[in-house]
Amino acid sequence: MKEKILVTGGTGYIGSHTVVELQNAGYEVVIIDNLSNSSADVVDNIEKVSGIRPAFEKLDCLDYAGLDAVFAKYKGIKAIIHFAASKAVGESVEKPLLYYRNNLVSLINLLELMPKHGVEGIVFSSSCTVYGQPDHLPVTEEAPIKKAESPYGNTKQINEEIVRDTVASGAPINAILLRYFNPIGAHPSALLGELPNGVPQNLIPYLTQTAIGIREKLSVFGDDYDTPDGSCIRDFINVVDLAKAHVIAIRRILEQKQKEKVEVLQQQLNDLKAEKESAVLTLETAQASKAFNVTPGVSSSEEEKMLEKVRDGVKKQKEAADGTRIVYESSTIVQKQRLDKKMKDDEINKKLQELKAKKGK
Repeated sequence: MKEKILVTGGTGYIGSHTVVELQNAGYEVVIIDNLSNSSADVVDNIEKVSGIRPAFEKLDCLDYAGLDAVFAKYKGIKAIIHFAASKAVGESVEKPLLYYRNNLVSLINLLELMPKHGVEGIVFSSSCTVYGQPDHLPVTEEAPIKKAESPYGNTKQINEEIVRDTVASGAPINAILLRYFNPIGAHPSALLGELPNGVPQNLIPYLTQTAIGIREKLSVFGDDYDTPDGSCIRDFINVVDLAKAHVIAIRRILEQKQKEKVEVLQQQLNDLKAEKESAVLTLETAQASKAFNVTPGVSSSEEEKMLEKVRDGVKKQKEAADGTRIVYESSTIVQKQRLDKKMKDDEINKKLQELKAKKGK
């Protein structure tokens, strides 16, 4: 009998990819999502990719009674992967109370209901933002937690403390806190990718939508960073690799391989000669690689081909007039395919018609 996993925020960007990897690993998946930043047709695409339709409940994790009913309906849930949260740094500064209510209460509701329904463990989607402004780079799990730079970051810090305190109180729960930054990319099928509702809050979807004419321009801020050309260098992790890491964390909990009841594991990124033309970064883990017994940097043949295309694309990029560089990544194609199919907004349709008219002249 398949073990049952609850994924909150399972129609979102990382969540949808994780659902597919859970299904590929033999787990039965139940999705909860309020669709505030995604759409229900993602469930259809998950089925197209994996051949298995996950159970789906449209529900807000703030709804305690609704959550209780879901656990009662889908008896035997073994563990939870908790993605559901508000996640835009800028918006959190403008609407801090929304972030504190949504991000904290949703986790508290889950932790309160887990013992009642016999749920053994939870993988919490945290963030490297908990380190604030670190003293040294790259950051390791031993780095001290610094003052959060935003209400969003603070909710991640507080949620980690809530998990620790709950487990320390004697609750029969095991937890893994996964800290990471900047997932990018899309499933090789192009059926899943990053397509948020409204204006993107993350760099890559904004970049790809600008590249195909949906957005007028992409603003690049800063020219005095401590880099060869003064532009900012960012670390990225492939979303499919990240999804697989969540599956490994679930397996670690269910197979009782944890050394502590609450473990913290994080992404460790290695810059591949960023001072030269290539800005491609590969995932490398510190404690995570040892704990999960995986080899960093190893990917499937299809993923390796995609990575090679990205490397080739990066080499061909020309530096912009202000010395900054824009690295186009394979999800540009994914974004166009999904946007052409899905986007129905009047403004965007008008923009597309204008582009077609110009092209026809």
